[in-house]
Amino acid sequence: MKIIVIGSGIVGASTAFHLARKGAEVIIIDKQHEGQATAAGAGIVCPWISKVDDPDFYTLARGGACYYPKLVSQLKEDGESNLGYGLVGALAVSTDEDELNVIEQKVRERQSETPEVGVVSRLSAEEARQLFPPLREDLQAVHVTGAARVDGRLLRDALKRGAEKHGAQSYTGVASLEIKNEKVVGAYVNNEFISADSVVIAAGAWAPELLGPLGIDTPVEPQRGQIVHLHLPDQDTSKWPVILPKSSHYLVSFEDSRVVVGATRETGSGFDYRVTAAGLKDVLHEALHVAPGLSEGTLQEVRIGFRPIGQDILPYLGQIPTVKGIVIANGLGASGLTMGPYVGSLAAKLAMGEELEIDITAYNPLRYRLKVN
Repeated sequence: MKIIVIGSGIVGASTAFHLARKGAEVIIIDKQHEGQATAAGAGIVCPWISKVDDPDFYTLARGGACYYPKLVSQLKEDGESNLGYGLVGALAVSTDEDELNVIEQKVRERQSETPEVGVVSRLSAEEARQLFPPLREDLQAVHVTGAARVDGRLLRDALKRGAEKHGAQSYTGVASLEIKNEKVVGAYVNNEFISADSVVIAAGAWAPELLGPLGIDTPVEPQRGQIVHLHLPDQDTSKWPVILPKSSHYLVSFEDSRVVVGATRETGSGFDYRVTAAGLKDVLHEALHVAPGLSEGTLQEVRIGFRPIGQDILPYLGQIPTVKGIVIANGLGASGLTMGPYVGSLAAKLAMGEELEIDITAYNPLRYRLKVN
């Protein structure tokens, strides 16, 4: 079976990897846009503390977190171990004990159903700073050991290399789909036609440009995220936990004395690639408010990523009844690196005609059109 995957962010790379391992002939097409969300993002794999209560969202987020160990094992089989992945735990921090009580209760409920949550405990401010020294002195925490972090760029590249080791081919360029008799038959890229039995659209915020000419309306728009990378000389940050304050901001540490702080969520930004004074101020203000010990860190870089945002919190995953052979996997928003690898595995199964282990009705890519009609 020959399958084209358009887009090589975390969802597309995962889809290609799983398809290639299944023995499909895989063609990856990507324009290599600047601002790809995967390349900019710091991956927090911790749905256990998520503020989103939607059960369909949690199904994918939980599935994504629980899928990581299997994916890491598969990549290691293919000689890919440099992923920036680490089970470092997470601290939900606050000065409000009632707020922490609510968080702890929710996490313990999820722990009873999902052992991957790990150990849940309450920490004093002093105990929290022992795990993450730059923290403010009055922040207590709920500690969850089952949380992980991952480097989006490293994981994406490892998945693409893994797919290529199983025979996948990559093209750089703008794809346009070819439809005959209400079925996709392939795509053009760089004036070359590539035939296919199925096409997976994982083009993120750029998907409407591809699907619009076909009359397929997937309401996805770019949401700009400005994300700051700080270097802390002579600090061993490799085992520092993820920090999740009350706001939507976060702190994620990596092995190379680096702490990633973010991020803005600028809906309506369009594809505006600028680092703005307001965005940078917002991110650094929130970071230093939570962890003033980061104030001496070196501003290493600011990354811009455009998250694909849909009209509600749920991703788009499924097939298009009006055009056979198309699978859409998109709209993961800020949860791309939590859900992406798992969503890619599901998209691969859809493209191969295999049965899925979960009901994906809620993620129908055309659900808004169905509601209107």
